[in-house]
Amino acid sequence: MTVTARSLGIDKLNVNDRLALVEEIWAGICADPSEFRMSPEQRAELDRRVADDDRSPDDVIPWDEVVGNTRTRTSR
Repeated sequence: MTVTARSLGIDKLNVNDRLALVEEIWAGICADPSEFRMSPEQRAELDRRVADDDRSPDDVIPWDEVVGNTRTRTSR
């Protein structure tokens, strides 16, 4: 049987709970970076983004603000 949001009952969760679950799943995935294999193109793009952030460290939106804005937009 294929695992789906419906088979796990995730589709019954409200949006905030689903977002929290996505965050938890993503954190678990990122916990083991050895599982990620990047192509040379992906590595170059990541390096470009890091360099851009180093040049403009204040040109960011805090994660809490991103999450808050997303939750506000999805609760309409």
